[in-house]
Amino acid sequence: MSHSCPKHLSHLLVSPGGAVDLDDIDPREVGFLGDEDKVRARLVEDAEAIDRLQDRLYAEGKRALLVVLQGTDTSGKDGTIRGVFNATGPLGVTVTAFKRPSEEELAHDFLWRVHMAAPRRGTIGIFNRSHYEDVLVGRVRNLAPKEAIEDRYRAINDFERLLTDNGTVVLKFMLHISKAEQAERLQERLDEPEKHWKFNAGDLEDRKLWGAFKKAYETALSRCSTDHAPWHIVPADRKWARNAIVAAIVRDTLETMDPRYPKMPWKPSDFTIT
Repeated sequence: MSHSCPKHLSHLLVSPGGAVDLDDIDPREVGFLGDEDKVRARLVEDAEAIDRLQDRLYAEGKRALLVVLQGTDTSGKDGTIRGVFNATGPLGVTVTAFKRPSEEELAHDFLWRVHMAAPRRGTIGIFNRSHYEDVLVGRVRNLAPKEAIEDRYRAINDFERLLTDNGTVVLKFMLHISKAEQAERLQERLDEPEKHWKFNAGDLEDRKLWGAFKKAYETALSRCSTDHAPWHIVPADRKWARNAIVAAIVRDTLETMDPRYPKMPWKPSDFTIT
């Protein structure tokens, strides 16, 4: 097990099997981070450290890191990827955005497309949405029988255990925003021409189901936070704080993994460049 979380962020971890009530977690409360300017500066340092650690992970080629980002519409999954991983060399990072399943994907079990996107050894994989859509949207929209949804929680835990048993460390972040903050961000997409492309009228339909999605998230967080693949609930109303929290945990986890450059079977002195 190679998960790690800075002590000042440990309260964001969901205890395995513990009850979750998102109403008890203020998406704007980030006082535990300290001074904003110092936090922003640390974010830059963390992003640079992640780049260095990823280079070692790639060279080692024995393990992988999977970062799962889940959250309601406008919670900042894209922004988190930019803010945390933009400094990371692209060679060893893959980003997969899971959208509505294709006919081919629907012809297989719900984890088929997800397993295909799991990061190869030596790389960091980032899921923008993930296999949890099948117990979130699937549950709220009644896209599968209740019995099938219940079975999926177990299947997800088994799948994540399979990944970890084979050298992939799994970090999961639920980007928690308030309904008021979502309203502001949706309005920005209507007011600012350069953000029109981000607006999806379907988001308004999901917004009407805010309460149902909240319950679905609470169930998934409770059922699927495990020792081998823990969930973190990230207060995400403040974008800088959201990015800083994710970066700190990713860096801490990579440092705990401590990837090493491989020892070569030769010495530099064995060669002469002419």
